[in-house]
Amino acid sequence: MKLTPIKMAIVSLLIMGTIGACSKSDSSEKKLVLTGSSTVAPLAVEIGKRFESLHPGVRVNVQTGGSSRGIADTRSGLADIGMASRSLKDSEKGLQAFAIARDGICIILHKANIVSTLSDEQVVAIYTGAIKNWKHVGGPDAPITVVNKAEGRATLELFLHYFAIKNTDIHPDVVIGDNEQGIKTVAGNPDAIGYVSIGTAEYDETHGIPIKLLPVNGVAATLENLSNGSFPLSRPLNLLTKTTPTGLAKEFIEFARSKQVHDIVKEQYFVPLAK
Repeated sequence: MKLTPIKMAIVSLLIMGTIGACSKSDSSEKKLVLTGSSTVAPLAVEIGKRFESLHPGVRVNVQTGGSSRGIADTRSGLADIGMASRSLKDSEKGLQAFAIARDGICIILHKANIVSTLSDEQVVAIYTGAIKNWKHVGGPDAPITVVNKAEGRATLELFLHYFAIKNTDIHPDVVIGDNEQGIKTVAGNPDAIGYVSIGTAEYDETHGIPIKLLPVNGVAATLENLSNGSFPLSRPLNLLTKTTPTGLAKEFIEFARSKQVHDIVKEQYFVPLAK
């Protein structure tokens, strides 16, 4: 079919309009994908919201699944940035890690439980099954419900390392994934014991969730003790990249490590980095 000059002009305008629309769509769909630690995720979400407000057209997509997922996704390229609530192991040192805050791990009980402290030895005995009733540690005559973290969670790894327990020696009644699931489990069972992020636990406790945080080795599980370095079970909250970050990933990491988000870090009950 022969096109008249007018028809050719119309087709040309349509093509140019289509190209322009595609270019506009592409430029407005800049996205950062973060995956990994359920401890870091809520903090990353809030930092992401502020980052998006300062960078129109940018979307920060945060997905959980545990630190192991964050490390694996960073290595494979499925995530632009991984999240890990622990330091990297020697076998993971090929990745780049950037700390954005500090957190700790604490033992939690239901608020109604009269037990107010447990020694490290008692925690080990409870988790390995040597102590099965609360009456043996000054509590009520009730069987202990042991709540443990799932494989691949950084909280589990740090707990096992600090208390020198093998995961195979633990026979839990309940296995949980993220921190909120652990808190919900303990809050719903007066006989349960679990361990979660201090930041998450302290936030929930102050917002009416019926749990309490136990001291570790005699040191209260508080942000103040995390900040002054006296709490023994502390850890960095890291963002990860496969190589030296560039472009949007670099901008986000620098923003997440800046004073511009210290208020968010504190609101999430973590300790901001001194800068």
